[in-house]
Amino acid sequence: MDKHNGFVAKYIFSQDHKTIGKQYLITGLVFALIGGSLAHQFRDHLSFGGVLTEEMYNTCVTMHGTIMVFWVAMPILIGAFGNFLIPLMIGTRDMAFPVLNMMSFWIFFTSGIVLIASFFVAGGAFSGGWTGYPPLSADSRFTGADLGIVLWVLALALEFISMLMGGINYITTVLNMRARGLSLMKLPMLVWMEIIASVIFLLSIGPLIAGAGMLLLDKIVGTHFFRVTATGQGDPVLWQHLFWFFGHPEVYVILLPALGILAEIFTTYSRKPLYGYKAVVYSTIIAGGISFIVWAHHMFVSGLNFFLASAFSITTIIISIPFFILMVCLALTMWNGSIRLTSAMLGGVGSLLIFTIGGVTGLFLGAEAGDIYLHDTYFVVAHFHYTLFSTSIMAALAGIYHWFPKMFGRMMNETLGRIHVIGTFVFFNLFAFPLFFLGLAGHPRRYSSGLEYNFLQDYQWINHLSTFATMALLGIQLIFIYNFFTSMIRGQKAESNPWRSTTLEWMAPTPVPHGNWPGSIPVVESGPYEYSQPGSNADFKPQGAVKI
Repeated sequence: MDKHNGFVAKYIFSQDHKTIGKQYLITGLVFALIGGSLAHQFRDHLSFGGVLTEEMYNTCVTMHGTIMVFWVAMPILIGAFGNFLIPLMIGTRDMAFPVLNMMSFWIFFTSGIVLIASFFVAGGAFSGGWTGYPPLSADSRFTGADLGIVLWVLALALEFISMLMGGINYITTVLNMRARGLSLMKLPMLVWMEIIASVIFLLSIGPLIAGAGMLLLDKIVGTHFFRVTATGQGDPVLWQHLFWFFGHPEVYVILLPALGILAEIFTTYSRKPLYGYKAVVYSTIIAGGISFIVWAHHMFVSGLNFFLASAFSITTIIISIPFFILMVCLALTMWNGSIRLTSAMLGGVGSLLIFTIGGVTGLFLGAEAGDIYLHDTYFVVAHFHYTLFSTSIMAALAGIYHWFPKMFGRMMNETLGRIHVIGTFVFFNLFAFPLFFLGLAGHPRRYSSGLEYNFLQDYQWINHLSTFATMALLGIQLIFIYNFFTSMIRGQKAESNPWRSTTLEWMAPTPVPHGNWPGSIPVVESGPYEYSQPGSNADFKPQGAVKI
């Protein structure tokens, strides 16, 4: 447990899960600004030319992808929401391992420092793409980066260690420290999603850690696991297998907590129970299992055997079934509900709509015949952004608006929040949707310019539109930054349960004290989403009660 003796112990090296969750949140938001700034740089260059060299362009693209996936999506969706909410939602006073929890954040913070440091070493940061494919990552001759490659791999290794420590803490806490009466089938959906995501991460990260070690040996010692030279023949495609065996489950590591956030938001602001609670749980577990046998749909143009590629096409189509069930259950939760269009609800609906487009367009890439044409075009860029923006940005923003009162004890400005969420939704679609047509026209991704090709010159207006939309998308985030930080200081003081929600975190005082509950912890008496029950005088029933 955290000690109350001094600023450093209470706010810097804190062992309190709530403070650690806020640390992850603030750090993730800072990296989101860095990643967004990099996107502005290369989008501006792609549309209008500019000051970037081709190497700098590739560096911006690489580091944007790396930061947004590993230093924004994971720390916010897993580190921030998982840390802050899991103990509160299961009715316990802290994580099972508070010291390990503190260490996990500071290792993550160190990984971010190492990553940023790579910009300032000789040769610059890694510029071979966020997937790190050899030979670009195994031999500095191809990118000019030398120490920058080593720092990039080291930063990823530290970040993975941090998330492993957090996942172990989450699983142990939920399995062993639930409040009396809280069975697994009474867990809030966000807790289920965080735990399943942690299990997927634990089971998938091993091969990539081994691959990262081999990549460092290739780079530093001169081995030939992936590197191909006149004196040794490595296998660059082996890295693709190791990376995507982790990389595709990683998509669900990010997606599942976002879906958990949507479940909490839709039930609260629709005043309805979650439709098909058990179907959602079982579908998620099945999808998590199938996620380990779809990775090679990223490799259809790598020389993969045709029959093996067909098998991965089939598993890719199959995994869409449990996710279809999930999406339908979330949509039916809102059906005929008494919907309140708060900032959080608008963000949740926007997230669901954006992810639906990402899921449908993924089917074109999961079929080998379609992927052969669309692979490494802007169609992939558009699909990838529709899949990840919906989760790492829109769902995360919805979660921040929803739990901000419990995190900081004050309310955010709802008018500014609605303007921000609606603007973010509009400008994102103006940025990303035209890129599908750019990809269908054959524009390759990661090229600093397409104007060298006559057949692409007529489509340059799409790049212009996407770039202007990117600028507007980044600009409207200033509203969120202003709202977030001013609300922390002088926002209206929040009551304990401003949204009239049912789950246990809203039973804790606001702001939440050290130990979460000043007296006894709650005893669970019902399911997590008892809204609008027949015969009840109130439209919600808290999941538990504090026994005096």
